[in-house]
Amino acid sequence: MSFLRIACLVLLLSGSLQAGSRPNIILIMSDDMGYSDIGCYGSEVATPTLDRLAAGGLRFTQFYNTGRCCPTRASLMTGLYPHQAGVGHMMNDRGHPGYRGDLNNRCVTIAQVLGTAGYRCYMAGKWHVTKTTRPTSEDGKHNWPRQRGFDRFYGTIHGAGSFFDPNSLTRDNTLIAPEDPDSYYYTDAISDNAAQFITDHNSDKPFFMYVAYTAAHWPMHAKPMDIAKYKGRYDKGWDVLREERLARMRKMGLLDRSWPLSPNVQDWSDARNKPWQRVRMEVYAAMIDSMDQGISRIVGALKSTGQFDNTLVLFLQDNGGCQEEFGSNGALRPKNLARQPAMKPGELQYSMVPRITRDGRPVRQGFGVMPGPSDTYVAYGIQWANASNTPFREYKHFVHEGGISTPLIAHWPNGIKDHGTFRHEPGHLVDIMATCVDLAEAKYPAEWKKSPVHSMEGKSLVPVFGGKDLPDRPLYWEHEGNRAVRVGDWKLVAKGRNGPWELYNLKSDRSELKNLVDADAERAKKLESLWNTWAIRANVLPWPNSGQARKVSRKRTLKLKAKARLPRDGGVPNVKDRGFTVTVTIGQPGQGVLVGHGGTAHGWALWVKDGKPVFSFRRNGKLTELAGPDVLGTARVVSARVGNDGGLALLVRDREVARAKAAGTLAQVPQDGLEVGQDINGAVGGYQAPNRFSGQISGVTIRLAK
Repeated sequence: MSFLRIACLVLLLSGSLQAGSRPNIILIMSDDMGYSDIGCYGSEVATPTLDRLAAGGLRFTQFYNTGRCCPTRASLMTGLYPHQAGVGHMMNDRGHPGYRGDLNNRCVTIAQVLGTAGYRCYMAGKWHVTKTTRPTSEDGKHNWPRQRGFDRFYGTIHGAGSFFDPNSLTRDNTLIAPEDPDSYYYTDAISDNAAQFITDHNSDKPFFMYVAYTAAHWPMHAKPMDIAKYKGRYDKGWDVLREERLARMRKMGLLDRSWPLSPNVQDWSDARNKPWQRVRMEVYAAMIDSMDQGISRIVGALKSTGQFDNTLVLFLQDNGGCQEEFGSNGALRPKNLARQPAMKPGELQYSMVPRITRDGRPVRQGFGVMPGPSDTYVAYGIQWANASNTPFREYKHFVHEGGISTPLIAHWPNGIKDHGTFRHEPGHLVDIMATCVDLAEAKYPAEWKKSPVHSMEGKSLVPVFGGKDLPDRPLYWEHEGNRAVRVGDWKLVAKGRNGPWELYNLKSDRSELKNLVDADAERAKKLESLWNTWAIRANVLPWPNSGQARKVSRKRTLKLKAKARLPRDGGVPNVKDRGFTVTVTIGQPGQGVLVGHGGTAHGWALWVKDGKPVFSFRRNGKLTELAGPDVLGTARVVSARVGNDGGLALLVRDREVARAKAAGTLAQVPQDGLEVGQDINGAVGGYQAPNRFSGQISGVTIRLAK
């Protein structure tokens, strides 16, 4: 054999060995699920596939996302903080570099980088990093998956939609309709296409695959056979569920036993329409169950093609449990439920909320609409989201632990030797790009298509896989003005642009219930300085317009019943820069919050302490409180007035009993919602949330000044 032929053979063999040594990488992400929603992190929901992956690999206990759908996806795909990639908020252009609602030309995706290292790249599922879902030309697809490095794609460009007829459904670069509308379910379609990509793959090259489920994002849609598994499972309500999950999480060593459970949103005994509430959670659980079944088929494809042992599988979530009551409030709608003409075969459906099903049934929304079928479109609600996020505070949108904490499972038989082990090292989405680049032996570019590219922000997790720690480094967050920075065990966090900073030692208090900002002001000041410097560097600042006016009621007078609750985006009164008067009629005396709107940054609350009325007003974090000198006794009408000049007054039976002066009216509509009879999120006044009223409330009236 000639020397040249021998040399060529050696090169071919060495190339094959090198390709074989680099792992395939599958990145699986679920949607709008809380920290405790899968079995190996404390859930009662059946997730045997994920549980087996965890038992054969690692579970990270302190991994973080960014608190919202598309910023998380932008950060995950690019290894940057979301504002650096142009997706600091949602898919609308807010006129600032960090808030364009589209991936910019200063970033590259994992697929683009790994493609240069010889990887084939596939994606199945939700994209949600471009505002162009109905392009008028091929140029409009510049940020679609195929144009961002993926060789094959099946999924949706938009961020939400029906599981039975998703809008923006796409194969490669072509918008399509569901292949078999009578049996179509989006979670199954994502799983089956991902499994097919593995089966079709040329195994001479490694592959990277991104599987982005929309489970368990609203609407609550699931198949009857999956829902049936959970019938009756949630009859005891969310209070019991939270305690059950907490006990399991403590028993498995996932949580420090000293961390208490965050405040309950609502007692199950106070829940309206319990049969409906139970079914909402049954369907939610079924959605997660179906996803795990699909992941089993993906794992099966790896095993059947002999690629399981050298594939790194990562599973994580895009944000915490979702408190949004999308489609779940108000009267049944539409009023006309008459069947309409069916859609034509292959007809595209462009709406996030379809007007009708493909066979012509009107899609129903409203309080009490039983979820599950394709002709419904509701969410599962803040109370169940509170259980999903056990044991932490807050939800999607926020950057307290309940909004940003995610499981991370890492399974790789050839590369991770520890099995069923926890990793307590803090990590962030930005670390996934660095990990992939490390394992793929790829070179991260300084520029792409002649445009300079931001440097990676993260660190490779490969040393952590082997049991090593990473050096302490700052991790940062911002979404909708909610801000945080973590260094080591210390976290500084705030709600809203002007909300006061809170300081927590997460080693002793990951539930974030003991605010140390006053006790350790110097540390808080240093962390704040770090955040401010980062915010400028990462395109967080300057702030764009909030667009919050679209989320408030246009009414000047609102009348509310006992136990009414208006979420932050559900028609709260527009109290920004204007005075108002709130009047409460008490049916039966008691103690606690009569009505409250807001939290620790901005808000107001009318409440009763030791029988005396109190009005709390918080502006830019500064609290002003008025207390009546006498117990209410037989008095049943209590009011509070905020003047356009910041003047405050507390009244009993229309008689002024206390007066004070704040620096002005509220500078913004409070981030937290409005509740009658409780204050379920951050406490406005000098009490512990939720501080439920022990008596009865007949009604509340809020009148805005001209």
